[in-house]
Amino acid sequence: MADNHLGEFLRARRAALRPDEVGMVAYGVRRVAGLRREEVAVLAGVNADYYARLEQGRERRPSAQVLDALGRALRLDADAQAHLHRLAGTAPALPLGHTTDRVSPALRRLLDGHPGSPAYVVNRTLDVLAANALAETLHSPFEELDNLARMTFLDPAGRLFYTRWNWTAQAVVGHLREAAGHDPDSPRLGELVRTLSAHSADFTRLWNTHTVRGKTQEAKHFLHPDVGPLTLTYLALDVRDSPGQQLVVYQADPTGPDAEALTLLGALTRSAAL
Repeated sequence: MADNHLGEFLRARRAALRPDEVGMVAYGVRRVAGLRREEVAVLAGVNADYYARLEQGRERRPSAQVLDALGRALRLDADAQAHLHRLAGTAPALPLGHTTDRVSPALRRLLDGHPGSPAYVVNRTLDVLAANALAETLHSPFEELDNLARMTFLDPAGRLFYTRWNWTAQAVVGHLREAAGHDPDSPRLGELVRTLSAHSADFTRLWNTHTVRGKTQEAKHFLHPDVGPLTLTYLALDVRDSPGQQLVVYQADPTGPDAEALTLLGALTRSAAL
């Protein structure tokens, strides 16, 4: 049988919900965590047998209305709801041939033209395709600025550099799950997931939750060996002419100590270039 990405996602999200979280009374002995299939079906207003076929992969073409109802029943946020639609094939997607890991010369000039802000370009699997000098200095504790997921889970520097490591780890895995919704059979994603699963039990545990998360503008907290604690906000901007690429730009509060630390980091960057 073909891969059942939709069914796996539904099962994982069902397992993550308790009856009391959706206003239901628990009854009987539960063999597995979370809601029963019948309970999800009741909440979504669909036939229980039909929902079971969705999870089992025997039904693969639910309507957008059914997916919306399931999303409400499973308390999915906007990112997870969009992911659900992509897995079921009801969300418009760009042809896979339109994606590219090539960063345009104009975008590289933009990165280098803002030396006071760490900035880099990533693809959906969090490979760092290009970075300016300050971004490289910011991430200098790592062996290599190559893939944010590998750096988080497999590089020893990750747990020190990301002071909110658990939050960062959840966000990273959520981004990769979102990538799976765009292209579940991506060779690069499959290779990355296999590598991370083979070497990190934390990654495997988080990956199996099927939690989906897009990039936000929340602050990120770092500990850099040369400048100390550093809190930066960031913007993640889609690169319109290169679907799947995002430009990520970090900024510090201009009136606080983080701006001073970022300025010091910039001085170190310039010194290293001499």
